Amino acid sequence: MRTTSDPTSTAALTFLGAVDTVTGSRFLVETADARVLVDAGLYQGLAVHRRRNWDSFPVDPASIDHVVLTHAHLDHTGYLPRLVKDGFGGGVTCTSGTADLAAIVLRDSAHLQQEDARYANAAGFSRHRPALPLYDDSDVEKALRLVAPLDLEHPLRLGPDVTVTLRPAGHILGSAVAALHVGEHRLVFSGDLGRPHHPLLRPPADPPEADTVVVESTYGDRQHPPPDPQVLADAVTRTVARGGSVLVPAFAVDRTELVLLELRRLMERGDIPDVPVFVDSPMALAALDCYRHAAARDGRQLRDGARELLADLDGPDVHAVHDVEGSMRLNKPRRPSIVISASGMASGGRVVHHLAHQLPDRRNCVVLTGYQAEGTRGRQLADGARQVKIHGHYVPVRAEVVALTDFSVHADAHETLDWLSRAPVPPRTVYVVHGEPRSAAALARRVWEELGWTAVVPRYGERVLVD
Repeated sequence: MRTTSDPTSTAALTFLGAVDTVTGSRFLVETADARVLVDAGLYQGLAVHRRRNWDSFPVDPASIDHVVLTHAHLDHTGYLPRLVKDGFGGGVTCTSGTADLAAIVLRDSAHLQQEDARYANAAGFSRHRPALPLYDDSDVEKALRLVAPLDLEHPLRLGPDVTVTLRPAGHILGSAVAALHVGEHRLVFSGDLGRPHHPLLRPPADPPEADTVVVESTYGDRQHPPPDPQVLADAVTRTVARGGSVLVPAFAVDRTELVLLELRRLMERGDIPDVPVFVDSPMALAALDCYRHAAARDGRQLRDGARELLADLDGPDVHAVHDVEGSMRLNKPRRPSIVISASGMASGGRVVHHLAHQLPDRRNCVVLTGYQAEGTRGRQLADGARQVKIHGHYVPVRAEVVALTDFSVHADAHETLDWLSRAPVPPRTVYVVHGEPRSAAALARRVWEELGWTAVVPRYGERVLVD
C-alpha cells in the first residue's frame, strides 16, 4: 500500500478522463494509504483527446494499488494494458461479465493497433516513423492476469480504508455502478447507465446512499425519442430495392446483439425483405457467446426470456464471418445484403474497409446505430460529410446515411435524473462527467434545478476533497 509522509492528508478525487468528452474514463481516488483508479479508459474521437493516451500518466502507474472497472467498453478499459506496460501491477476488480468481455475487447484492441501500425508503415500515411501501437498482445495478457471478478453486491476491501461494492448498471453485460467507501465517505460512480427497457438486461439498480456521485452525461442534453422500427425497415427496404447493401457499423459488445434481434423481428413480420445478414466481427461473435453463456449460468443481470431470444439469433439468413478473406468479399457484396461490422463509430476495425468501398456507391446505405463521438468518422457521417478520410485518402460519401437512436443503451437525461432521484438521501455533490461540454452542462443544470443538489462539471485534471 502507498503511504504518505503527510499525516494531515485527506481523501481526494482527481478527474483524469471523461471530462469535456465522452471517452477516456479515469477517476483517481487517493487516501493516505491507497490509490484506486476507477476505470482505465481509452480516449477516442478528437486528436486532442486521443493524444492523451500517449501522455505520461499523471501519477506513476506503479503507485496505483487497484483498478476498478465499471464495464468492458474500450473507453472504460482500453488504457489498462498501457498502465501495465508502464508499471501497474496491482489488482483489477470487475464483475465476471466484464472480465469475460474485457478479455475480448482488449485482445481485439491490441490486435487492431498492431495491424493499424503495420498498415500505416507499409502504406506510408502515418506521420510517425515508425508508427507504433499503444500496447501489444503481451501487455494485454499481463493485464488480464491481474483481473479478479467480484460478485455483485459483495463488498471487497481494496485497502485499509477503501471498500468497493458493485451494483447492476443495466448498460451491457457485466456493467456495474461502483460504490466506494473511503473511510466514512461514500462515493458512487455510475459508469455508463443503462435504460429501463433493454431487451436483454435488467434495469439499473437504484443508487445506494452516497455523499459524492460521479454520473455520466452522454445524453445529458436530450431525451431519446420513442422507438420507431419503421425507420430501419424503410432504410433496408429501399436500399434492397435499388440493388444496394446496408452497412451497419455496430459496437461489438451489446449493440450487435440488439441489431440482430431487431432484424430478426422485422424479417419475421415481413417488414423487410429476406436478405443475407453477415456479422463481420470476430469480436462481436465472441461477445455474443459471452451473453449466451451468461444467460445459461446467471440470470441476475439478464431478463427472463433472454436465453430464448439469444438462441433465436441463429437463423438461416445470419452468417458469421471470421476470416479476413470472407470480410474482404463483403467490401462489395455480390447481391443486396446487410453487413454488421465493428467499430460502432467507424473509428477502426473491418468496417472502415467496408466504408471505403461502399460509401462511393449511391445504391448503398450506412445505418448508424449509436452515439457518435465528436471527431469520429461516424460523427462526420451523421453530420452530413460529403467525404471522409480513410487510410490516408478522402472517400466520397454518395451512399445514403441513416442515424438511429432506437438502439442506444445509454440512459437519456430524463432517465438519468430519474435514477438519481431514487437515491436514499441527497448527495453532497454530484460531478457530471462522460459527456461533451453541452451535454454535461445541461445535465448539471437540471440536477440543480429539478433535484436541488449541488452539481459540478469538473475540469480535466481537477482534484477535489471527498471527506
